[in-house]
This record gives sequence, structure tokens and C-alpha cells, in this order.
Amino acid sequence: MTDLYKRSLLQLAALTAVAGAALVGCGKKEEPAPAPAPAAAAPAPAKPEPLKIAFAYVGPVGDGGWTFAHDSARKALEKEFGDKIQTSFVENVPESADAERVIRDLASQGNKLVFGTTFGYMETMLKLAPEFKDVKFEHATGYKSADNMRTYDSRTYEGAYMAGVIAGKMSKSGTLGVVASVPIPEVVRNINSFTLGAQTQNPKVKVKVVWVNAWFDPPKETEAATSLINGGADVLFQNTDSASVLKTAEAKGKRAFGWDSDMSSYGPKAHLGSSIINWTPYYIKATKDVLAGTWKSEPSWWGVKEGAIDIVSIAEDVPAETKTKIDEIKAGLKDGSFAIWKGPIKDNAGKEVLKDGETADDKFLSGINFFVKGVEGKVPGAK
Repeated sequence: MTDLYKRSLLQLAALTAVAGAALVGCGKKEEPAPAPAPAAAAPAPAKPEPLKIAFAYVGPVGDGGWTFAHDSARKALEKEFGDKIQTSFVENVPESADAERVIRDLASQGNKLVFGTTFGYMETMLKLAPEFKDVKFEHATGYKSADNMRTYDSRTYEGAYMAGVIAGKMSKSGTLGVVASVPIPEVVRNINSFTLGAQTQNPKVKVKVVWVNAWFDPPKETEAATSLINGGADVLFQNTDSASVLKTAEAKGKRAFGWDSDMSSYGPKAHLGSSIINWTPYYIKATKDVLAGTWKSEPSWWGVKEGAIDIVSIAEDVPAETKTKIDEIKAGLKDGSFAIWKGPIKDNAGKEVLKDGETADDKFLSGINFFVKGVEGKVPGAK
């Protein structure tokens, strides 16, 4: 083998090795580093369960008065809090042993806030409160409480007084009639306040009272209104829950007031004004208290000042000066410059119950069991 041939073989081998190396290098395509796996997303916080709120109503939601006002506030509560709350109600719950069954059921169904909307539920709610310590009980118009039960009320006597001012001005006979429900201080206070208001316009006004011994009993309310009209009353007032008194006045050509809600549509010709209760501000407060964990067993008694009481839809034929007087009373109640129960005031037996210049406190107002001068008869059961 010649040297030339050997060199050719060596060159060929070298070229083959270089080409092989190049081919091997081409086969080693570099892959990009894999991206790190994304971190697992944190689970969304669980949406809190809505606060369950229940209402026990003494009458039907369509009574046009007391229960209608409460249920209107319940609906406003739903609008205010949306899906943060869930409300329910039971209507026509009697002030009897059946109330315990209904309210116990409401507390057992997961409701953490239970409103009982009449005086007659007080003892029942007081009995149940210790059994359901995680439930907040709210009792309307009562005076007994527990660690998880408190009372709330509206100063309906303020609306009654303003209605009285209008009645005293509009009455031609000087005789007014009141259809009264049950003889408790709340109702007696309203009758007296109505009378005091009327006396600012006619000091000689007489007020007759017929008791129906029920909050809601349209037939009895109609019968009582008719009796008062037959007895000479030309303007009627009520502390009952239906629109029957106003309807009776309309049918007999007399005048009357709505109570608890705006009743003007039930007797447009008879209607002089409606003394209304707006429970919405208090129900919003109570719900906020529970949601925020700040609920305390403290009584509340709200009136014109807090937006809970008003007189609305005053009739067009009520004199302008009387309407101005009503506006002045409202302003005075709001800023505290006016007091309805300020002496001298005497009962209808001639006894002085408030001295000249003396202003009644809430303790006095809460225990009234007498009629003021101008009201005929006696409070049932009073000594």
C-alpha cells in the first residue's frame, strides 16, 4: 500500500468522524426548561348563611293597620339587606297558649332573631327566651325582658295627640268617639293624648269610649263605631287594627282617622288623617345589631324624633292654621322643645295628676291607668 493511498484513507476517516460528530450534535436539540406548575388557587371563602328572621303577627297582613305596618317594615328590611337575611312570618297568632307553639317553632327552625308584635306575647317570649339562648327575641309594646329578650315600642300617643288637635277643630258637635281595643296603659295613654290634643282647640270637648276587648275584630269595631255615632260623636278615633271604624264613619257621613297605617283609601270622604307607625328604622337597627354582634337587651321607645311616628294624608278641608299647628308640634317633638304631657293635668275625677309646669317622664307614661278630664267613664279594672 503506497503512502498516498494510506493518507487518503486517513483523511476519509477523519472526515467521516467530523460528519458523524456533526450529525450527533444536530440530534441534540435543546428543549426549553419546563414552566413551573402554577400554585393551587386558594379556595373562595364560604358565603355566610343569611340571618334568619321571623315575625309573629297578631292579625292578618291585610288588616290595613297594625299588622300591615309591621309587614311593610319586614319587606323594607328585605330590600335593605338583600341576601344577607331571610325573613318569614306567621299571621293571626292569637294571644293565647297557641302563641307558645308558634314562637317555639320559629325559634326551632333556625331563626336567630324573632319579633313578637303584640303585648299579649310577652309572657310567652319571656318563658321561651331561656330555652333558646342563641336566639334574640324582640317583643313589641311590652315591659319585661331577659338577657336575650328586649322590648321595643312606638310613641303612638304622639300621633294620637296630633289627631286630637285636628278632631277638636273639625268637630261640630263637640263630642268625639274612641273605639278602644284592650284596657292597657298603651291604649289608655292614647285615648288621653287624643283628648288633650282636642282640648287645645275646644276645651269643652267630650270624649266617649267603647271597648271591644280585641285588637282586630271588624264586626265589633263596626258595632262600636255605630254606637258612638248614635251617641252624638261626629268624629271617631280608634286604637284597633282594622279600617272598620273609618268605613263606618264614611257610610254614616261622619269623620274619622286612620290608625297605624295610611287608611285614607278606605274612606276618602270621612278621612281626616292617619296616625301611622313606621317600624322600618327600628327593624333595620335590630338587624344591624345582630349582624354586627352588638345586640344588647335594652328597651327602645321611638316616636316622631326617630321617624317612627307621623300623621299623614291630612284632609284638604282641615284649616291651614291647624296644619301649621301640626307642623309646629312635629318640630317640637323632634327637637325636644314640646311635651304633650305637661301639667297642669287633672283626671276626670278632678284629681291633679301633673302639677303646673311638671312634665311626665317615661315611667309615668308607662303606667297610666286613669282618664283625663273630658273623657267619660272609667278605665276598666282601675281602682
